[in-house]
Amino acid sequence: MIPRKKIIVIGGGFAGIQLVRNLDEKLFDVLLIDKLNHHQFQPLFYQVATSQLEPSSISFPLRNIFKGKKNIRIRLTEVQSIDGTNNKIKTTIGDFDFDYLVIAIGCKTNFFGNKEISKNVFTLKTTYDAIAIRNHILQNFENVISANDDEKESMLNLVIVGAGPTGVELSGAFAEIKTNILPKDYPGIDFAKFKIILVEGSANTLNNMSNDAKTASKKYLQEMGVNIMTETFVKNYDGNTLQLSNGSSIKTKTVIWAAGVIGNTIEGLPEICKAAGNRIKVNRINKVEGTENVFAIGDIAFMETLKYPKGHPQLANVAIHQAKLLATNFKKITEGKETVEFEYSDLGSMATIGKNKAVVDFPFIHFKGYFAWLIWMFLHLMLILSIRNKLIIFINWAWAYITKDTSLRLILKPNNYK
Repeated sequence: MIPRKKIIVIGGGFAGIQLVRNLDEKLFDVLLIDKLNHHQFQPLFYQVATSQLEPSSISFPLRNIFKGKKNIRIRLTEVQSIDGTNNKIKTTIGDFDFDYLVIAIGCKTNFFGNKEISKNVFTLKTTYDAIAIRNHILQNFENVISANDDEKESMLNLVIVGAGPTGVELSGAFAEIKTNILPKDYPGIDFAKFKIILVEGSANTLNNMSNDAKTASKKYLQEMGVNIMTETFVKNYDGNTLQLSNGSSIKTKTVIWAAGVIGNTIEGLPEICKAAGNRIKVNRINKVEGTENVFAIGDIAFMETLKYPKGHPQLANVAIHQAKLLATNFKKITEGKETVEFEYSDLGSMATIGKNKAVVDFPFIHFKGYFAWLIWMFLHLMLILSIRNKLIIFINWAWAYITKDTSLRLILKPNNYK
C-alpha cells in the first residue's frame, strides 16, 4: 500500500475548497489552512451589504463542509513564510511539513499605493466587509434624521469606485432599495437628495464584457437613477471629501472601493515566480516556477497560454477548474502517470443590475434583460455549496421579488462601536 502523501492547502476560497473536495482520500492526508473558519461566497457579498441576504446564507463553516472526512485537518492560522528547502511552512501556531504545498490565497483590494484612501473607504472582499457596509448605510440614515442641512449633503452621497461587476451590482442594488425600501423605513428623509454615484476610470461600465453588456448596463443604471462618471479617477479621499481627476470633488461619508485587486503575498517563494499584480507564475499543471513541489491555483496563479498570454481572468470558474484538474494530476503524479495540462474554455461572464435586469456574455451569444437575470440567478444558486443554503437564498429572492422588501435591515455592531 502506498503511504499517503501530505498536502497542505493554504486558502479556503473557491480554489482551495474544490481541490480538497476532489483529492483522493486514499492517497492523501490534507491540511487546510485559513485565517477564517468559513468559506465565503464572494459573488453575493453585495447582497449582504445591501440587506438582501444574511451573512450565514453565503458563509459555510469549513469543518461542516468536510465533516466525516478523516484524512482532512483544518487549522485557523496565518502562514508567515514557506521553507521550500525543508518542505515546511511557518505559521502563527507553529510549523507544518508537507510533501506538496498548494497556495490558494487569492487577492485583496488594490488601492494603487494610496494609503489615505485605504484608511477611509469601505471594501467588499469578506463577509465582514459586507456587514460593515450594511451597518454603516443603515446607521447613516438613522443619523440623517437628526443631522443639520450642512451634514446631510455628505451623508446622502454614496460613492462606489469601480464599475466592474461588483461596482455595477452594488450600484443597482442600492438604487433599488432607495426606490422600494428605504423611503418606507425613513419617511422623514427626502430620498430625491440621496445620490448614488459610480466612478469608473475607463470609458464604460463592465469594461471587460461585450459592447452589448457595456451599453445595456450603463442604460439600466442611468434609468435607475445612478449617476455615472466614466474616464474619471479618484485622486484622494480623507473621509469627508472625495477628490477626482477632473478637478471636481464630492462631499461624502460613504465611499465603497471596488476598483481592482492585487494578489496576497507570502514569503519564501523564489523571485523567478513573481508576476505583475503579486500573482505567482505557474506552469501548465499549476506548479510554481522555480519549485518542485509547490503549486498555486485560483486568482493568485499566473499561467501563460496561447489563449491567455496575459494570464487567465480572475474568476471563480477558472479557480474551480484549476483545482479539479490539480486534484486529478496529484493522483497521476502519485501513480506515476502522465499529467494533463490545464486549458480553460471561456464559459462567459455575467452581471446583474437589478430586478429583471442582467447582462450575460456566453461565447456564442450575448443577451440582456429578464432571461439574463434568470440565468444569473440559476447559475449562482448552483454554485452555492449546500442544498439548505440554496433553498434559503431562493426563498429570500422569491420573497423580495414578490414584496419588493426584505426584513434583514439589522444594525449589528459591538457596544463600543462608534
